[in-house]
Amino acid sequence: MGGKCCKSGPDKDALETEKLKRLCQKRHRARIKAAEKIQSWWRGTLVRRTLLVAALRAWMIQLWWRTLLWRRVLKQRRDLLKIYVIQEEAAVKLQSWVRMWQCHRRYCRICNAVCILQAPKSYFAFQTSDILQAQYEVTPNQPEFHIEILSV
Repeated sequence: MGGKCCKSGPDKDALETEKLKRLCQKRHRARIKAAEKIQSWWRGTLVRRTLLVAALRAWMIQLWWRTLLWRRVLKQRRDLLKIYVIQEEAAVKLQSWVRMWQCHRRYCRICNAVCILQAPKSYFAFQTSDILQAQYEVTPNQPEFHIEILSV
């Protein structure tokens, strides 16, 4: 009978079928690995996109909050400035009233002094008929006052 070199029949077909089966399984495993790589890449892309959206939203919220805080600080500064201006205006007004009162008081004192100096003619006996001139000097913080008596 023939030799061992040429086998035909069910054994050869079974070996071919087994080979094809292994090849199909190998291809199937390679496809599954490729699909897993594509899926993992896609999931990573989705996660990164979601994280980017979340980061952008967080950044927008932070920006909104910082803007709100900055506006609050500016409002506080403006309110403090308004209070400062009101206080300064009140202080200036009060100082002007005090100065006005002091000037009025000095003026009244000078007027009273002038009234005392203005006595009837019979009380004064001047030896000359020239015009009498008198000067009243005050300290530098008081107004100067000049009295001129033109006739006696």
